[in-house]
Amino acid sequence: MTARPFVPADLTVPRGLLAPPFRLVPLGPQHNSADYAAWTSSIEHIRATPGFAGRDWPDPRMSPEDNLADLERHADDFARRAGFTYTVIEIASGEIIGCVYIYPARDEDHDADVRSWVRADRASLDKALYDAVGTWLSAAWPFQPVNYDPR
Repeated sequence: MTARPFVPADLTVPRGLLAPPFRLVPLGPQHNSADYAAWTSSIEHIRATPGFAGRDWPDPRMSPEDNLADLERHADDFARRAGFTYTVIEIASGEIIGCVYIYPARDEDHDADVRSWVRADRASLDKALYDAVGTWLSAAWPFQPVNYDPR
């Protein structure tokens, strides 16, 4: 028995989302330094964000080299269409302020598990990101339903 692909072969995977005050682009190794700075500045905040409670990430023991390996894995998942991670960039500053993860659901009741976080100093944007991603998922992605913890 062959597992069904996460997304249909004919789906054009979105290369990003423009939703002022931020934009999403595929996360990759080129974001390592800024991504590392973003999440290491906000570990407790991220762990308190819906979807991250009880998880072992972010791990404060991760080095920049460990983070790079993680970003390479996310980029490989994206290229293989096995999962999609986007970095969240604040348009005004150009800074990385968070991430969005779209991966196969761990249960049979959903098509995808979606999680997102923003830096602690941009906490006020969490709901706006959640709303924008929710709309984007409905409009541009084939998943129904998704598991995305509400804000």
